[in-house]
Amino acid sequence: MKKGEDFVGVTVTFICHDGQGNYLLAKRSDQCRDEHHRWDAGGGALELGDTVEETLKKEICEEYCADVLDHEFLGYRDVFRENEDKKNHWLALDFKVLVNRDLIRIGEPHKFEDIGWFRMDAFPEPLHSQLPHFIEKYKAHLT
Repeated sequence: MKKGEDFVGVTVTFICHDGQGNYLLAKRSDQCRDEHHRWDAGGGALELGDTVEETLKKEICEEYCADVLDHEFLGYRDVFRENEDKKNHWLALDFKVLVNRDLIRIGEPHKFEDIGWFRMDAFPEPLHSQLPHFIEKYKAHLT
């Protein structure tokens, strides 16, 4: 059985910031599952036995080699997508996370081809299909 396809998957998604109005995005490589060469914030599936907070910290460490300095739970979203003609459904638990920008680097070079800091009004294109939904829903918390 496959998460998101055979049953609802749970994912912990996040957008990292430096406390100065800059947000960290990563450009997905062609080795990612989908949405190649699109800019994304970050996230990972919740695994059996892991808490949401453990998953948040683990994913940020893996993806960006940084620790969580502070985090804010923003809310949740039902994410309905299609990948390779298969419909999937994920429950996304969304966070805003403060990190030390001096420690940031690509921790998973097979998944990401670039990273960068951007102001909300100057995000690069193209964006991951779900990132605009995240931004729109939580805009009041991100500015």
